[in-house]
Amino acid sequence: MTEKMLIRKAAVLGAGVMGAQIAAHLTNAGVQTVLFDLAAKDGPKNGIALKAIANLGKLSPAPLALRSLAGSLVPADYDENLAELKDCDLVIEAIAERMDWKLDLYRKIATHIPSHTILASNTSGLSINQLVEALPEGLRHRFLGVHFFNPPRYMHLVEVIPGKSTDRKLLEGLEAFLVSTLGKGVVFAKDTPNFIGNRIGVFSILSTMHHTPQFKLGFDTVDALTGPAIGRPKSATYRTADVVGLDTMAHVIKTMADTLPDDPWHAHFQSPAWLRALIEKGALGAKAGAGFFRKAGKEIQVLDIAKQDYRTAAAKPSDEVAAILGVKNPAEQFAKLRASNDPQAQFLWACFRDLFHYAAYHLESIAETARDVDFAIRWGYGWKLGPFETWQAADWQAIAKAIAEDVAAGKAMSKAPLPAWVTDGRKGVYAAEGAYSPRADKSLPRPDAPVYKRQLFPDPLIGEKFDQGKTVWENDGVRLWTLGGDDIGIVSFKTKMNTVNDAVLDGLQRAVEESEKQLEAMVIWQASDKAFSAGADLKGALGLLKEGKITQLEAMIANFQRTSMRIKHSLVPVVAAVRGLCLGGGCEFQMHAARTVAALESYIGLVEAGVGLLPAGGGCKEIAERCARASLHDDPFDQIKKHFEVIAMARTSTSALEAKELGLLRDSDVVVFNAFELLYVAKDVAASLAESGWRPPLPSNRITIAGDVGTATIKAQLVNMRAGNFISGHDMEIATRIADTLCGGNIERGSMVDARWLLDLERRHFIELAQMPKTQERIAHTMTTGKPLRN
Repeated sequence: MTEKMLIRKAAVLGAGVMGAQIAAHLTNAGVQTVLFDLAAKDGPKNGIALKAIANLGKLSPAPLALRSLAGSLVPADYDENLAELKDCDLVIEAIAERMDWKLDLYRKIATHIPSHTILASNTSGLSINQLVEALPEGLRHRFLGVHFFNPPRYMHLVEVIPGKSTDRKLLEGLEAFLVSTLGKGVVFAKDTPNFIGNRIGVFSILSTMHHTPQFKLGFDTVDALTGPAIGRPKSATYRTADVVGLDTMAHVIKTMADTLPDDPWHAHFQSPAWLRALIEKGALGAKAGAGFFRKAGKEIQVLDIAKQDYRTAAAKPSDEVAAILGVKNPAEQFAKLRASNDPQAQFLWACFRDLFHYAAYHLESIAETARDVDFAIRWGYGWKLGPFETWQAADWQAIAKAIAEDVAAGKAMSKAPLPAWVTDGRKGVYAAEGAYSPRADKSLPRPDAPVYKRQLFPDPLIGEKFDQGKTVWENDGVRLWTLGGDDIGIVSFKTKMNTVNDAVLDGLQRAVEESEKQLEAMVIWQASDKAFSAGADLKGALGLLKEGKITQLEAMIANFQRTSMRIKHSLVPVVAAVRGLCLGGGCEFQMHAARTVAALESYIGLVEAGVGLLPAGGGCKEIAERCARASLHDDPFDQIKKHFEVIAMARTSTSALEAKELGLLRDSDVVVFNAFELLYVAKDVAASLAESGWRPPLPSNRITIAGDVGTATIKAQLVNMRAGNFISGHDMEIATRIADTLCGGNIERGSMVDARWLLDLERRHFIELAQMPKTQERIAHTMTTGKPLRN
């Protein structure tokens, strides 16, 4: 058995943008973390680290899963606090990309590093084998590269780069820590400049920059072509450069030129003249207010090189290219791009061609398998498909032939020949046996480290299929199934964004019934990582309202409530496995589950107020009941007031940890950091509950409520807000009804009611709000625009 790696305390050296955010994410994961930087010249010696910690709360997206976690970070400096290193299990260096600075720091800290500690550099491309030279012999076997991508909390990729001296025995434990504790996707890279992600990713940017003037395209046109249109992030190419910083981009390009003198593409490792000109003018991108793009009022403007001035950014793909990109068959799509005379099509083909050429040529020197390259680009750059996946989907040999022809014709960026393995008759780099390794000259399976047994459905590569389990029962709304031959049922929705309609409601009730008869427990889990459930089917509800079918709408809401209560009082434990959006009715379902297991990146909220309604799938009832339990024999109003604000403001958590703080998750609910482990943990929790002799809670017949006094108190605050024009008249109407429901209605303070009373109350208020024109306007506006309407 591999020895488990215990990391209780960590230190991060360097409180810059990356260092501070790495420290923040370690803190998110419950690791006691010390953040070091140079001693400040003025004020407290640890002032630089103190300022960096304070700045974490200002960054967007938020590095901390809870703002209050900033108080757990320990600020330190190298002059007075090196003793803090003596009990650290992990030390990550994250200072500037200067070899000399890093070596000086290692010499300074070496005597303070315990013998068991892992020392890692977050370098984005410097040689690990050169860096280790500054360390004493006794530390070298525990030194390696651990490269996070920015922003560390959200980017899935961490590159691990062992050096020649690194003890291979520690890699499995470190990998498990990075994967399970921090929630990352680990790719092992060879110790070559820029490793894998930046080596391929930066080349792709350079290729795009090279071909932009060649095909006489504007920067906004290029971004319209290289973003979501081809499965890449909205920031595309030039917006990404602006966000990264044009000076930083130029530095990365120079690093490639300095460290890769023998690369066949070396002639292109230089910043274009127009990039250098922008830097000289101080137009460094987003941080300077202008770069390739700038904002003028509400208008986004783009630099026009020919005019040497900014103009409105409004470009989009040409009609021909839009049609080509709409072709579903990748082989046909790429053939059309190459054959087209449209400059945009020629541009896209050239960018893909040179990317494929470069990745294939360097695969053996930078990575073990094609899988490592594709995951590095997907997880580190946010592409839907990596370069090798894209190539294989588009007909491997046809693309290889086209690349070779373009190389021979002098159209490609380099005359370097394709490696022999590319044209050996293969259909691609992925097969049933695994991913191709040029070193081994065969396909290698996925890593078999124990940590990956926790990923029942890992991130799939092209062509990969995983066991879809055995269906127990299904209808049009849900499927109840089992996996691995056990007795834990899994329910998955079939609707878009896993919204809730009649088929889902009826299906969930039947699934609970079948689980009680045949299984030990049930987990609600969705295959999509985008949403557990985006809530009720608003389109269906609005349709009933427009047709005046109020009775049918009320029946649907009553059925919603029955479903939630069926989940809560099931004779087998029901566990909700939440990741992504969990809104409205989806939130209400998880609130009624025996436990919720939520991925860190879960965005949970009772958001009905945003569309002019209130939670009526049992959500208000459940909050009122929880408030009463938390207050024991006291007035529950103080508890209710906090929850009222969350519901009335339609607040959505920015993490699962914040959902606990907002009261949308319970203290007993479980948070996992790696979303690919969610189903494994949820099944484990469900099995544990079943094994412990699960019995559902008894019906709630004595719920203490805040009553008319509670409602009046909240309403008085609302009157003041309305007078100050902080809320609209309809906002006040909605909020008053939310308050009335949470406080138990117009009855005496301290009265006892049952769950049915509260369910009837929330349902009545929902139906009355739904019939109001302003609510219907809000619903229609949200459905049309995806944004809330304040009316």
